[in-house]
Amino acid sequence: MVSIKRTIKKRLLFMLAGFFAVYIALIGRLVFIQIVNSSEYRQKAMEQWTKDTVVKSKRGVIYDRNGKELAVSATAYEISVSPANVVDPEGVAQALSEVLEMNKEELLAKISVKRASVTIKKNVDSDKVKLLREKNLKGITYADGSMRFYPQANFASFVLGFTNIDNEGADGVELTYNKYLNGYPGRIINMYDAHGRELPGSDTKYYEPKDGLNLVLTIDEVIQHFAEKHVENALVENNAKRVTAIVMDPKSGDILAMAIKPDYDNNEPRKIPDHLAEKWSSLTPEQRKAELEAVWRNSAVSDSYEPGSTFKIITSAVGVEEGVVKKEDKFYCSGYVKVGGRTLKCWRNHNPHQNQTFVEGNMNSCNPVFIAVGERLGAEKFYKYIRAFGFGEKTNLALPGEGTGIVRNISQVNAVELATTSFGQGISVTPMQLITAVSAVANGGYLMEPRIAKKIVDNEGNAIHTFEPKVVRQVISKETSDTMRYILEEVVANGTGKKAYVPGYKVAGKTGTAQKVEDGRYAEGKYISSFIGFAPADDPKIIVLVVIDEPRGAIYYGGQIAAPVVQSIVSDTLRYLDIKPQYTAEEAATMQKPMVTVPEVRNMTLLEAIEALKKSGLKYAVEGEVNYTINSLVLDQTPKAGAQVNQGIEIILAVKPVLE
Repeated sequence: MVSIKRTIKKRLLFMLAGFFAVYIALIGRLVFIQIVNSSEYRQKAMEQWTKDTVVKSKRGVIYDRNGKELAVSATAYEISVSPANVVDPEGVAQALSEVLEMNKEELLAKISVKRASVTIKKNVDSDKVKLLREKNLKGITYADGSMRFYPQANFASFVLGFTNIDNEGADGVELTYNKYLNGYPGRIINMYDAHGRELPGSDTKYYEPKDGLNLVLTIDEVIQHFAEKHVENALVENNAKRVTAIVMDPKSGDILAMAIKPDYDNNEPRKIPDHLAEKWSSLTPEQRKAELEAVWRNSAVSDSYEPGSTFKIITSAVGVEEGVVKKEDKFYCSGYVKVGGRTLKCWRNHNPHQNQTFVEGNMNSCNPVFIAVGERLGAEKFYKYIRAFGFGEKTNLALPGEGTGIVRNISQVNAVELATTSFGQGISVTPMQLITAVSAVANGGYLMEPRIAKKIVDNEGNAIHTFEPKVVRQVISKETSDTMRYILEEVVANGTGKKAYVPGYKVAGKTGTAQKVEDGRYAEGKYISSFIGFAPADDPKIIVLVVIDEPRGAIYYGGQIAAPVVQSIVSDTLRYLDIKPQYTAEEAATMQKPMVTVPEVRNMTLLEAIEALKKSGLKYAVEGEVNYTINSLVLDQTPKAGAQVNQGIEIILAVKPVLE
């Protein structure tokens, strides 16, 4: 009996000890949770109780150099739903569907999920939010925010770029300067119970967002409008694939305009391109992405091409700088040159230029002249200058996607490559590289880093950061620059660049026509026509480059179709900048002649066209070096029929050649 009692007593003591140990363990665990690790569990509890809603900051404004708004932020809202607080899911889904133009079934699925909050739609305008608020929908919240808006839609598309659905910069200066423009988001914190219902009487904490800073560009809205207008006309008149124009201040490197057509609406950058509308549904997501990226591609900085004769400016400048050629040096053109076993032709091989000075060689854009200059320089010296002018490397313009072009390694340059490079073949450049390099030729010899942004300012206009003009290096001397300005003025006044001539102003420049390279080969019948010019020639204020990609008319020479575009941009811009014209007596007399309408002479014989032009008091010239007769058919003309011109100007005709 005593033994049983002892056994029971031991068991009771053992159980008591066990309970005591468990009690101590629980006390220890509670101490650990509530004291030692209290902050971690408090944080977890807060995360379950609270909803943290991001309040977007207002994105900074983008201005042109004169303070005109190019991109602004409009009020927008993010609409969310708290499913636990929705009383009538069917009715709420129906109301949202009608106002937001969304699928009702998809909305109902979002409203029915077991989550504290679900985003319905971002970037909703205030008018739609007003309609929804009038319906007094339970469980729907509206978070203030903003969305990007471009007042002029497709104006300066490739400069400005666009933002994504989260209002982050996705292209153009919106992307490059996103850290300045974006600002810092705010927050709204609400408390909810375990079922996702807002706790009555709970505090709502609001942390105000900090708006982004504003960006002032070097772009001049007025000059940009000039460029876009004339580029659009060139695109249509030449039925071209793409036309690109850049206007720059050669002394500071400031980009005053960058116009590219076709373009896109920055407000709807993902809109299906018209030419793909029919087959869009059949494209894979990867194909759609590639097509949109092609639309957004900035040809001024990303695309490389053979510059053709515009590169002769560089060859000439290097030759003059190194003293291997002078203005009065004599050259002879027989229509071709044999180099390294190959025959390299002049563009006028049917009717050679024969004897000419170096200045006349530039005026005639005669290939043999530049081949000779290249040979005198030698590959090592010539290519050293090519690199010094910035070819083969990025210009560091603050726009995404900039290319480097293609410059051969000196070890790959033989006599033929040296000769072809001298007249602009076998080397690829971007438009931005070319205009930057030629600016150095025009401005006294200084290679400037191109600049698209002037400064960052706050809402009071105070400068937070300024982007100063930057000299990369001096490439040629002032004396060489002076000589080149004279030579290039002669090209426009009396040579192949006559179509860029502006009465009352000294314009300098150079034409370029190059066969297009595709898959490593020259594409038959595809050309890139260009012209680069600056004015006034003796003290350049602007430099303009126009590149016409794949003109599909019968006239494709740069001097005939690109030079007039430069002429129009230069004429409008100089007058806008209040640079007064100074007319010669001859110019004044020409301008006093009456304006006439250019007649339609396409599909006439050359004889018929000449008679029609004479009746209108106009002259004519046949483009290129082709064999023709008075009965040859006129395929194209420039200016086009209907244009208003001064009586006595020359109309360029493209005729059907007579086969030899």
